[in-house]
Amino acid sequence: MEAASRRMERRTSTQVKVDLASLNVRTPAEEGVTENVSPHGARIVTTRHWRPNERINVRSLWGTLRSRARVVYCQPRDERSFAIGVELIARTGEWATREGRQRAAAAAGRSMKPGRH
Repeated sequence: MEAASRRMERRTSTQVKVDLASLNVRTPAEEGVTENVSPHGARIVTTRHWRPNERINVRSLWGTLRSRARVVYCQPRDERSFAIGVELIARTGEWATREGRQRAAAAAGRSMKPGRH
């Protein structure tokens, strides 16, 4: 049976920047972007390969979410990126807040070409 058919909760397609950090302190943290999220998990695009069952910390850069998580799968997307599925284990906060989205939009607006809004 496919994992998606066993999933009990709805995933929301949304892009949120996140910080991913292994519990192994020798592994550097890195940023990723969610493809979809739910209260108990997410699919995140990242540039490094993560091992299934690896324990990580996930932190939303646009919201208040902080969570320990377990990597469920890691799939290659192309030559430079992977998609990981994570199960959130001890979650607090929200994926994105209005203020976090406004800061992200303002930062994106500063990098846009003049005349584009």
